[in-house]
Amino acid sequence: MFKNYLKTAVRNLWRYKGFAFINILSLTIGIVGCLVIALFVWDEKKYDKFLPDADNIYRLYEQRNENDVISYYACVPPAFATHLKQQYPEVNTTTRIFMKNDKYLLENGDKIGYEEKGMIVDSNFFQVFPVRFVNGDKNTALNEPRSLVISEDIANRYFGSENPVGKTLKINKEDLTVKAVFAKLPEHFHLRFQYLMPMSFAGLPKERMERWTWHQFYTYVKVKPGVNVQLLQDKFQAHMKKGIFPTLEMAELTFLPFFQPLKDVHLKSADFIYDNAVRGNETYVKALSIIALFVLIIACFNFINLATARSFRRAKEIGVRKVVGADRRQLIFQFIGETVFLSVFSMVLATIVTLFIVPWLNDFTGKSIEFNPFTNPLLALIIIVAGVVIGMLAGIYPALVLSGFQPIRVLKNMKLTGTGGTSWLRHALVVIQFALSVLLIVSTIIVYRQTKFLNTKDLGFDKEQVVYFQVRDSLETNPKILETVKSELRTSPNIVSVTSGYGLPGDQYAGDAVKLSSNEKDRSCNPLLATTITLRHLDFAWWQEETFQGTCPPMREKLLSLTKQQ
Repeated sequence: MFKNYLKTAVRNLWRYKGFAFINILSLTIGIVGCLVIALFVWDEKKYDKFLPDADNIYRLYEQRNENDVISYYACVPPAFATHLKQQYPEVNTTTRIFMKNDKYLLENGDKIGYEEKGMIVDSNFFQVFPVRFVNGDKNTALNEPRSLVISEDIANRYFGSENPVGKTLKINKEDLTVKAVFAKLPEHFHLRFQYLMPMSFAGLPKERMERWTWHQFYTYVKVKPGVNVQLLQDKFQAHMKKGIFPTLEMAELTFLPFFQPLKDVHLKSADFIYDNAVRGNETYVKALSIIALFVLIIACFNFINLATARSFRRAKEIGVRKVVGADRRQLIFQFIGETVFLSVFSMVLATIVTLFIVPWLNDFTGKSIEFNPFTNPLLALIIIVAGVVIGMLAGIYPALVLSGFQPIRVLKNMKLTGTGGTSWLRHALVVIQFALSVLLIVSTIIVYRQTKFLNTKDLGFDKEQVVYFQVRDSLETNPKILETVKSELRTSPNIVSVTSGYGLPGDQYAGDAVKLSSNEKDRSCNPLLATTITLRHLDFAWWQEETFQGTCPPMREKLLSLTKQQ
């Protein structure tokens, strides 16, 4: 019987080549779209799940409330980690990453270069994030103040084939000893770093490290198994409200700590400020998942509509089968089997097409998605099962319609019955199919136009002829020396103009608040400036007197005196 059904299916496809081509092509395109989106979504959801004890690791973030304006910050004060470790037995360990410029000058003999992705971390960093080591001991690698842990890539570029462990590498003109080398980081790790230095290297004073209002650290907490993190979070927040907030000088600004599961960092941090994580966007992932579902539904509905539209051509075949003894259950099995055959065939074609699309997808997204069911038996099995399921879902309605034809009416060429009661469903499928198609087309046009706008919008300057570099040492701290260098650069006929600043337009920068006492306020000044002035950075005396022109005299004198003190 199965052999007969298979022959019949192949003969029908061969007889109606146009129908078969359209049906297979539409289903293949739908499955390709669904597969490509599914690969991207699946890849996004894999972040940090490879880490052991990932379910017990959390990142702290702040919910800031400043004058009833809510915002979320990934950086928190250093005291958070210390307090949690000392006061809460539920906490196993804590570790911090110092929020500092990640680009440093590296030197080893004649090999010199500015290297990005350098981080200053607590010495127990590898207790929370046990990356794979090539050389050295991860338990003691960051114990000494001038120790250094580097990646294989840095080791190869600055030491060649030598074993770098025990050797010296200059970081910003200071000698550090390489204690360990780690292997390439996993693709789905939310942190990206090339070399690590211990917190002691930063030389931060103890007073700073005990502050509750210096928001300069990314902090991770590893709790003990079985701990109720929500209860721990509530207790910590209660301590902040009762013990810390009353001591704040700026009562209009509060910051509540929250525990973010490590597995949520990549997708659920899109709105965070000052984040160092490799971030995705959960909203986009959900939207893409819905689009993939819509594409597949449209393809299935298209198959159903085509199958029911040509059902009358097979009416006599159905009549003959019923006359010779076939019951409805057998006919349903036959027609669903044909649909499954088409679906699996389309799935195989879609898989082959997707193999060629994945390299382009990786180039476009910057990912390293792997997709080869021909070398992965489990993936191949999933694809075949998915094809069978899609075929069954798409074929059940046409099978019910076709198997419901009455043999007497079919053989006498009488008006067919059995389809009128469900014709409304077929019409509904057509309407839904076109509605979803229109929705996707309109959405695609909107996204295309928005993307084009972002790529072509005039930024107000010619970025193609603008270059920048980072200054160090006296150039960074002494405005006179900086001006001398700028003047020297202007003498070059190839340079049109030179400027300097803390950070780049659109980049993030740190800030320190300056609040004047009430007797120094001038009511003739801008009320906002008279209350609180925020300078971009008081640690560097880059600001000239003209920076404060337009500010009221008392305010200008105060700000100038503060910058001179720095």
